[in-house]
Amino acid sequence: GASRALAAFASGGDAFSFILPNGTESFAAVRDLEHPLGQVAVLQPKPAALARWVADSTITVTLVATTGFVLLILGFAFHWQAARAREADEIFTLERARMDTALNRGRSGMWDWDLASGRIYWSDSMFEILARTPRDELLAFGEVDALVHPDDGSLYAIATQLAETADGCIDRSFRMRGASGDWVWLRTRAELVHRADGAHVIGIAVDITEEKKFAERTATADVRLRDAVESISEAFVLWDADDRLVLCNSKFQQLYALPDRLTQPGTTFADVTAAGRKPLMLTPLRSDNPEEGARSYEAQIGDGGWLKISERRTKDGGFVSVGTDITELKRHEERLMESEKRQMATIVDLRHSQQALEIQAQQLAELAQKYSDERNRAEDANRAKSEFLANMSHELRTPLNAIIGFSEIMESGMFGELGAEKYHEYCRDIMDSGRYLLDVINDILDMSKIEAGRLRLDLEDMHLDSIVAEAMRVMSVKAEEKCIRIDSDVAASLSLRCDRRALKQILLNLLANSVKFTEEGGRVAVRARESRGYALLMIEDSGIGISREALRRLGRPFEQVESHVTKTHTGSGLGLAIAKSLVELHRGQMRIRSVVNVGTSVIIRLPLDGPAAAREAA
Repeated sequence: GASRALAAFASGGDAFSFILPNGTESFAAVRDLEHPLGQVAVLQPKPAALARWVADSTITVTLVATTGFVLLILGFAFHWQAARAREADEIFTLERARMDTALNRGRSGMWDWDLASGRIYWSDSMFEILARTPRDELLAFGEVDALVHPDDGSLYAIATQLAETADGCIDRSFRMRGASGDWVWLRTRAELVHRADGAHVIGIAVDITEEKKFAERTATADVRLRDAVESISEAFVLWDADDRLVLCNSKFQQLYALPDRLTQPGTTFADVTAAGRKPLMLTPLRSDNPEEGARSYEAQIGDGGWLKISERRTKDGGFVSVGTDITELKRHEERLMESEKRQMATIVDLRHSQQALEIQAQQLAELAQKYSDERNRAEDANRAKSEFLANMSHELRTPLNAIIGFSEIMESGMFGELGAEKYHEYCRDIMDSGRYLLDVINDILDMSKIEAGRLRLDLEDMHLDSIVAEAMRVMSVKAEEKCIRIDSDVAASLSLRCDRRALKQILLNLLANSVKFTEEGGRVAVRARESRGYALLMIEDSGIGISREALRRLGRPFEQVESHVTKTHTGSGLGLAIAKSLVELHRGQMRIRSVVNVGTSVIIRLPLDGPAAAREAA
């Protein structure tokens, strides 16, 4: 046509409705061709195009109607069948609920293992045993096998065992990992079943974790019980109601000399008693409060030992026997009986000697009275001695002072010459003898005061070198007369707390002895130093020395090195004793070392802080 509608609606080949100029409704399809060919168009009237569809539609309607009728019939059949299926499902659900309840209450799970596909079905109770979330799908072989404890084998081992068994059944225990990581013990009973789709392993698994724990606790308790029974010192044996051995320790086996085969559980009482060592003596023991089914007796065995056997009935009809070794107790009883006999004999002897003791007591009382009387006499004599010495000091000193004074006047010629030279010599002898006698009396009085404890020390801090110098000045005259050199080595800083007069007397007495017993041209040395809170004072001479026997006697009053027969030097023997006593009053010590014809060393050790500090340190 003039509008060229076909060309305008040209497309990729799709059909469209088109009305021809004559009014006929047609279907048309136009497709562009490659340049320069233009287009091609296909026209078909609508009635001709739909004729076959109408025929097909008629047939289809007929078929639909027929099919609907058939479907109606099938619908009634399906409804009836669905009702039966729901009833079957209800029955299945009920049975499954019953089975799940039974499995849950019995801590059991059911499983079905398809060996061909490797898929495994678990019941809900199986998941609950392992505390895992239930799943509807089947489980993979590897997933389940990974839960089995590596020490208990694998699912493959279970399948292998099933294949090797004749009846195709197994009963096995193993562990599987729970959701929390702990291991759950399962006892599995399974059977190999052949179906159309292949072989299946179907079985149940029972949770035996508590049973395993109970068995372990029982085994541990049994081991502890056996260890406890074995560790006790008594012989222990337990029999059941049929008089068969249940348990015994090595002590029981040793006492009755039983072989190992007769100590096994189940051995009869008759066999044990027939093979065991027989006791030499059985003595039943009586009890003030006897218990029902209990008895005790003493048995003497072959090696001389004794046992106290106590038996008690158990609740199951058996009895337990405990044998205690009382050998030492029996021996102790024998020793007690012997001791009692000896004690009775001793009592008889004591009765006989009681009179002698009474006589001795009377004699001791008389001796005590005599001792008291003698002690009173000694105290009276000591007081008399003190009074005598006090009187003597007054009575003797006065005339001695007069004799010494008059002899000095006469010797000096104060009132004129005496005449003969011999008178001067006699006056000097009288003066020297008086002074010597006065020194002896003073020494005796000093020693008496020291022994009586009436000498008190007047303590003060002073330098030791000054006291040594004073003593040396006093003794220098006698030393010069014998050409004896006196040397001193005392530090000026050395000071101590002491009684000045007592320390000076100590030095004078010791220096006098050194000068007295040192030959002409000899040497005397005084040295002092400090050592650990003490002052060490040493007086050394090159004199005649002292023998070892004489050293033991020195320091006691009136003791001298020379005897009265061989005596060549004058002296009372009190100087060294007074010096030692004064040193001890200062809480010090004095030691003497001497070699005959070589010399003597006197070492004095005095505390720097005085006698009180030395007493506290001690």
